[in-house]
Amino acid sequence: MASGPLKVALVAGEASGDILGAGLMRALKQRHPQVQFIGVGGPLMEAQGLVSYFPMERLAVMGLVEVLGRLRELLARRKALIATLIGERPDVFIGIDAPDFTLNIELRLRQAGIKSVHYVSPSVWAWRQKRVLKIREGCDLMLTLFPFEARFYEEQGVPVRFVGHTLADAIPLEADRAAARAQIGLQAAGTVVALMPGSRGGEVGRLGGLFFDAAERLLAVRPDVHFVLPCANASRRAQLEAQLNGRELPLTLLDGQSHLALAACDAVLIASGTATLEALLYKRPMVVAYRVAPVTYWILKRMVKSPYVSLPNLLAQRLLVPELLQDAATPEALVDTLLPLLADGSVQTDSFDAIHRTLRQDASNQAAEAVLSLIDGTLP
Repeated sequence: MASGPLKVALVAGEASGDILGAGLMRALKQRHPQVQFIGVGGPLMEAQGLVSYFPMERLAVMGLVEVLGRLRELLARRKALIATLIGERPDVFIGIDAPDFTLNIELRLRQAGIKSVHYVSPSVWAWRQKRVLKIREGCDLMLTLFPFEARFYEEQGVPVRFVGHTLADAIPLEADRAAARAQIGLQAAGTVVALMPGSRGGEVGRLGGLFFDAAERLLAVRPDVHFVLPCANASRRAQLEAQLNGRELPLTLLDGQSHLALAACDAVLIASGTATLEALLYKRPMVVAYRVAPVTYWILKRMVKSPYVSLPNLLAQRLLVPELLQDAATPEALVDTLLPLLADGSVQTDSFDAIHRTLRQDASNQAAEAVLSLIDGTLP
């Protein structure tokens, strides 16, 4: 492995990428102390020594309308970044997630003779599969968080390494339920159900009231149940409190602390999204629900190739957790599906444990090894 100075360029576009980037940088420094980091990242990456050309927040745009409003700035920043990095000639460029921004950079830099890596696969296996052609042209190495993604890229002829997921490394194989309940102020005995209707306003608008209706129905059957709901931020808390107005539910609202809620509960009623992976890693039986605008659902039904929407089912490659979508997501259906899991959720949780162990690969170190092997030309 090369021992001289190393220059690594990285670009992350949001907080989750900042976490991954910081872990990768830490692992690279342990193996190669003479490393310089340049690019774009957040406070965690800057704490590891990244010289960020501009604040990462300038890239953190969500929603079509918001992107269109900032498109001129984003394109100008990307053009300037490409020119700067071609001038700097790093040993490798690593785009962390944010595929709409980073894949173009990878392609241009690779054309200029700079090795490129993409860390976190976009969902090309589910929709817009033609993007894999651009990835194959612009990417020397794809680092995936999940094994099913790696299989897809192998079939498409893209160099790939499955490195595992940092959450699987961080979350213990067995969470302490009693300690989590004590921290929240809940009794050790009794049944606790976590309600997790999403982190975005639109999700909470469509699912919050539905989940509360289901909670009232469940309470009529199981009077011992207590509910816990982690609020993503102050705005979501205010939105949920408005939806709770007039209801009497034994419910504890938390500010953030989703991992604490998952550790404390016996089962979860949850919106489809990355939180389902966290519920899986905490080995909590779950029912997944989701609603979107009717037109969006009509479009997605025709675009998405995958038979499943939730990560646990994608990872298991079978219908492991119930998915109640659109009109199928009714309070009655949610309760009827959740009740058997409160009695015995082992069919789910045994599989969750196996998946957790598969994903627990020491991801940051695996990614660092792969990047350095690419630089040295020793990548298999």
